[in-house]
Amino acid sequence: MTRRLDSARPHALGLFRVVVGLLFACHGAASLFGVLGGAMGTHGGTLPAGTWPGWYAAVIQLAAGVFVLLGLATRPAALVASGSMAYAYFDVHQRAALWPIQNGGELSVLFCWAFLLLVFTGHGAFGLDGLLARNSARRSAEHGRPTEQRTPATA
Repeated sequence: MTRRLDSARPHALGLFRVVVGLLFACHGAASLFGVLGGAMGTHGGTLPAGTWPGWYAAVIQLAAGVFVLLGLATRPAALVASGSMAYAYFDVHQRAALWPIQNGGELSVLFCWAFLLLVFTGHGAFGLDGLLARNSARRSAEHGRPTEQRTPATA
């Protein structure tokens, strides 16, 4: 049983990454564009551009969520996302009360730890990072050199 579960790990991790990235990106899109129910606390509206920290957090949520969803630069995107959620919890939520259940910070805590896990585990299956690495390795092997050299004429 353990062997089967271990062999499915990359796929489970890839699905986890896709779901977490999608949810995070949706949260950012809702705050920025008023889609999917709009920004929390604005009753279906959008956050005014440039407002601190909400608008910037929403930009991070959308961008990092899309990168994580696609499995592209997963670890750096997940690190930024995790840090933004740690900031959200400690600067915004924890002012109200100590425990997440008391201060409404459960989502921030869960996203923070989910993204931190992805920083250490990577993209898993289905990620563009893996596809790009395989394509680069295949091209290098075909040409017998470490990386493909491009000239201005072929770029």
